[in-house]
Amino acid sequence: MAKSLNFRTTCAVAGFSLAALGSASAAEQIMFVSQGGAYQKAQTIAILDPSAKKLGITINQDSVPDAWPIMRSQVASGKPTWDVVDVATNFCLRGGEQGIVEKLDFSKIPNAAAMPAEYRSDYSVAYEFYSSVLGYNLKKFPDAASAPKSWADFWDVKKFPGRRSLRNHPLATLEAALMADGVAADKLYPLDVDRAFKKLEEVKPNITVWWTSGAQSAQLLNDGEVDMVMAWNGRISALAKEGAKVTYTYNQGILQSTSLCVLKGAPNLPTAIKFLNEAVDPVHQANLPLHIDYGPANPKAYDTKVISEARVKELPSAPENAKVQALMSYAWWTSPAGEAAEKRWLQFMQK
Repeated sequence: MAKSLNFRTTCAVAGFSLAALGSASAAEQIMFVSQGGAYQKAQTIAILDPSAKKLGITINQDSVPDAWPIMRSQVASGKPTWDVVDVATNFCLRGGEQGIVEKLDFSKIPNAAAMPAEYRSDYSVAYEFYSSVLGYNLKKFPDAASAPKSWADFWDVKKFPGRRSLRNHPLATLEAALMADGVAADKLYPLDVDRAFKKLEEVKPNITVWWTSGAQSAQLLNDGEVDMVMAWNGRISALAKEGAKVTYTYNQGILQSTSLCVLKGAPNLPTAIKFLNEAVDPVHQANLPLHIDYGPANPKAYDTKVISEARVKELPSAPENAKVQALMSYAWWTSPAGEAAEKRWLQFMQK
């Protein structure tokens, strides 16, 4: 059996194309879809290559920044070509509700079955974690004792003057607003949407930029256009490693995940399920943060000793970091209340 990884060119589907490598004639193969860039390169080295070798299969890859509309169109066509998709967890749940992804039998995915129940659903398995965190410029706040440490601090424009930036999206932003208003991280759901938007109205006049991409959030902080920002942990840590005077806190971070799901009618369903189990193997999971600043989704990865103690302290899903954060409820965000909150966000931004 071929054990190479094949990157298929799919200009009509992918955000960008990848050159074809090797042979596509393996007896067992799958088409795996992720988001490209450094992230997909890291998971190829840490998870996909080892899984392909161990299972004796070929893992073909495709890349697209926004997989959801293509997932829907492929299933609607009746002839999907994708098997496993790495996508924001809420899309897996939404796909389950709409008959776009397969319901999973966890008796066939023992590695996932052993993970915490809140890390999986009938239609998804958490694959990696990242956090929306409070980041700030060390030039503005050089003294750790007087630097912002919570969302209440971020909202306190008198005690912590400076230019601020939040994401132009309700996910995590509403959670931050509620924590700023005194709601405990483990008591957020169901979100009190009225209370969250009321709190956002307080800080809205002091938001310099509502960012729309991870790259933009990092650039704003790096260029000194803002002094503090809600951003994804990996974006700020990458700046710090390049020598930028920036840092962040995991305190009151919002722990978020991408998950793996299988398209309804996947052409290689049995092999896809075998891959799902292998993808969340503790050792493979432990390999991922050796190549990129994301945390493993399988907590047992931290028991493998593959990740150094120093590295563990940097990761969003590490036990000590996870316990000071809020775990996002994608089930709430895909509920009617969550969908209504997303629509309300558009109105909030248009005011």
